[in-house]
Amino acid sequence: MHTMWKGTISFGLVNIPVKMHAATENKDVKLRQLHKECQSPVKYEKVCPVCDRKVENEEIVKAYEYAKNKFVILDDEELEALQKEQADKAVEIVDFVKLEEIDPIYFEKSYYLSPNEGGGKAYGLLRSALKDTGKIGVAKMIIRSKEQLAVIRVYENTLIVETIHYPDEVRSVQDVPNVPEEVAVAKKELDTAKMLIDQLTAEFEPEKYKDEYRTALLDLIEDKKNNEQTTTAKDVSTRPATATGADNLMDALQASLERAKKEKPKPKQPKRKTKTTTQKKKTAT
Repeated sequence: MHTMWKGTISFGLVNIPVKMHAATENKDVKLRQLHKECQSPVKYEKVCPVCDRKVENEEIVKAYEYAKNKFVILDDEELEALQKEQADKAVEIVDFVKLEEIDPIYFEKSYYLSPNEGGGKAYGLLRSALKDTGKIGVAKMIIRSKEQLAVIRVYENTLIVETIHYPDEVRSVQDVPNVPEEVAVAKKELDTAKMLIDQLTAEFEPEKYKDEYRTALLDLIEDKKNNEQTTTAKDVSTRPATATGADNLMDALQASLERAKKEKPKPKQPKRKTKTTTQKKKTAT
């Protein structure tokens, strides 16, 4: 199992060197977007609307928008210094609480913890203490450059970290529109609803719940593959090179110049003097 993070968890004077591993994985079926005409994958490029050109990664800086179109630019060095300052701190358990005191709305993502070298005994100590007391630890830690609030608990004989949202990250229920206040419910309707809940009540067995849509989608994809209903994207290396912005501009200027030459009126040529005209003038004098 891939190690995502190494560090130390402490409670009191006990320090536990641990490794962290992702406990869950996203199994969504990812679909690509193709150009319908040529069946080639559509590219998403970073383009500056002012300079009207593609922007490379090294040209991009991070910034915080504190007002409409007003930013505070943050250098990579400044961000790295803050991250290192926090990352060097041990993950300290600051409180022990009961799991049922935390509403599920706070929970975000789960990670397994395994003991690092020399941490087996302290790992076992914390695991036993949490089991016997029925408590979980509340801690702070840095994951992917973000300070996370987390809880540490026992799951099937393994310590697990559950990242949880900070209170200000959970939106107020007062902002939810059209939620009715107390509604008068007939006793017969309520009794029937309770009876239905009783009939559908069962032990939670996660194995019996399946992602039926994902299964059906994968079956459809496999069926199309087996029936050779597939397509191959065109090789972009054989595609004729397109003109760049500068080339397009040069072409437009050249075309304009040629057009201007054609439309420009030709200068009138002076009339040539003939011998007859010259002789007439001499005779007249």
